[in-house]
Amino acid sequence: MATLSRIPLLHQPGEGWLYNTSSDIQGVLIARVSGSPLPEFLAERLFEPLGMADTGFEVPPGKLDRFTSYYRADPAGGLELVDAPDGQWSRRPAFPSGAGGLVSTADDWYAFARMLLADGSVDGRPLLSPASVRQMTTDQLTPAQREAGRVFLEGQGWGFGGSVDIEVTDPWNVPGRYGWIGGTGTAAHLTASTGTVTILLSQLELAGPTAPALMRDFWRCAAEE
Repeated sequence: MATLSRIPLLHQPGEGWLYNTSSDIQGVLIARVSGSPLPEFLAERLFEPLGMADTGFEVPPGKLDRFTSYYRADPAGGLELVDAPDGQWSRRPAFPSGAGGLVSTADDWYAFARMLLADGSVDGRPLLSPASVRQMTTDQLTPAQREAGRVFLEGQGWGFGGSVDIEVTDPWNVPGRYGWIGGTGTAAHLTASTGTVTILLSQLELAGPTAPALMRDFWRCAAEE
């Protein structure tokens, strides 16, 4: 944080949109303010109340037999192993990142999604305030900021918790639909107006900043249901 504080800002707060970095800073600030390491804070405040028993920054030895490998496409059209079950996520990272690095399952992610669809509550008990959920799931960008981020945002804006659809550019885009995609070929989106949750865990590394054909086909199928 001391080093970061000496780097000039790219934008004054609120004047621009920068992907990823602010979430890493948030993770450090959460740990410092709470006095608890980020993994323990998230487990106590979020994962345990939601019953997300398979979510964390590492996979314990007793669960490695359920963990998957991670691949990328090779030039010959096959798959190249990037990380095996006993690799990167078999041990705690030196820097638990607020921007990414969690391991989870479809069931755990669905529990998190149900909490968001319930305005931050689980079994009638609030974990997040409805106001916080609204801020997370409402576009916070100006038109100029959305245009600057168009390589990432296709008909989307950005809330405090991920992308938010604002234009119908494809059959699966519904204004208000929110979520995001991950570099390991994962995607999760929620549509509050219909109560729909879509979760894709492909474990196939993204080759660029936009969603690959596999994700688009998945979203198209979900939209047609």
